[in-house]
Amino acid sequence: MTAPDSDQLEIHDTSRWPAFAVCLGVAALTILDLSGVNVALPSIQKSLHTNSSELQLIVAGYALAFGLSLVPAGRLGDMRSRRTMFVIGLIGFAAASALCALAPNHIWLTVTRFIQGAAAGVQMPQVLGMVQQLFHGKSRGRAFGVFGAMVGIATAIGPTLCGLLIAVGGTTNGWRLLFWLNVPCGIVALIFALRWLPREQERDEASTQLDPVGLVLLGVAIFCSMLPFLLTTGDKGDDPLRWLWLVGFGVTGVAFLLWERAYRRSGKSPIVHLELFRTRSYRNGIMIAAAYFAAMPATFLITTLYLQEGLRIAPFFAGLVVVPFALSSAITAWIGGRLVDRFGRALVVWGMIIVTIGFALVLAAATLVAKGPSEWFMAGAMLIGGAGGGLVVSPNQTLTLSQVPVAQGGVAGSVQQLGQRIGTAVGVALVTAVFFGAVSGGGKHPSGEYHVAFQNGFFATLALLLISLLIGVVDLWQRRRSEA
Repeated sequence: MTAPDSDQLEIHDTSRWPAFAVCLGVAALTILDLSGVNVALPSIQKSLHTNSSELQLIVAGYALAFGLSLVPAGRLGDMRSRRTMFVIGLIGFAAASALCALAPNHIWLTVTRFIQGAAAGVQMPQVLGMVQQLFHGKSRGRAFGVFGAMVGIATAIGPTLCGLLIAVGGTTNGWRLLFWLNVPCGIVALIFALRWLPREQERDEASTQLDPVGLVLLGVAIFCSMLPFLLTTGDKGDDPLRWLWLVGFGVTGVAFLLWERAYRRSGKSPIVHLELFRTRSYRNGIMIAAAYFAAMPATFLITTLYLQEGLRIAPFFAGLVVVPFALSSAITAWIGGRLVDRFGRALVVWGMIIVTIGFALVLAAATLVAKGPSEWFMAGAMLIGGAGGGLVVSPNQTLTLSQVPVAQGGVAGSVQQLGQRIGTAVGVALVTAVFFGAVSGGGKHPSGEYHVAFQNGFFATLALLLISLLIGVVDLWQRRRSEA
């Protein structure tokens, strides 16, 4: 099959914007579910009578399955059909959501969330690969800007929508409505996907085999790297032997790299083209995203826990506190998509500086201001942080994938997403362990103890943000030195 010309595809494919809209819609659905579940955790705990460890597994199962399916799904999409993989992931996500809504106990919910996470991991590489396929040059930066704006809006709506659904459905079963919502939305998205997603795509002619040995080694390495962090709850009952899984990660990770190099020398196409990591924009972009996403989800999680359990604020209103972050990030993501070609990595660095300032102000508002005014000041500080956040995610995504061949767009995007997922697992484990170190097990504790827990957790997230900022500054210095 002859691959369609990239530029010709961009100029003459009049369906690219409807196709892009379908990708945005499905990505938004995934983010709505992911951000909403954080607000639903206390409700799920009451409904299914779970402890903190069981609740952690419900969250961890989704994250682990997402990480495990990303690279194989991205590879299959690049080799065969992104459209087909997208449809498979969408059907799986909607079906798993229905099963989550029907969960009679925490074991059922843990298993179905694992399936839901795997389906989401199948979808996301296809979204990124299609953006690479449909847009080129400056229009790609703008497309990722719109994508970032959608992420911000969906992140804003998710907690608020979930809080509203809990208010409507009750604190015991309102969380089920969040999962039921995915079913009709998934059906509508499926209809449009079958109508608008492109059937043709560029393919790497050398990519004729999937490399099952490489897939198994990579899957085991990802599993071993994420599991100990996902099993970290901050409770005294956490098994210290869980860290031995990292030894397995080291062994299988090295074995994977050696196998992929040998596989490439034999004239075959490996799962991940390791030479991509020689490209500075790709390598540094992944590291920036990993450190940044180690901080962000953990920040929103402990903020929600602090507001609901520490200040006894209803889920709907707790969700509203983080809305300003998402809304302002949506605006600046759209702007950042238009400025990234002009300012490059400097835009990302300034964005991280603004995020750090905003989160420092959130910490001050939570710990230094009395309850009542505190939530309002926290929301205002979130507005500042979000203005910086929009200048980080979308521009960094554009810069990371800017020099990646279109034929490898799916797997390259999935590796980037995998870095984010591993970063999230590490960050959530670290920050929640620090948080629950002051309020063991969560639940009823004096508000003063929650102040300490929130303060400790936020210090950890600020440290992660500073690591991301440092990587960005080093990358910017390297770029300017090479241009001198």
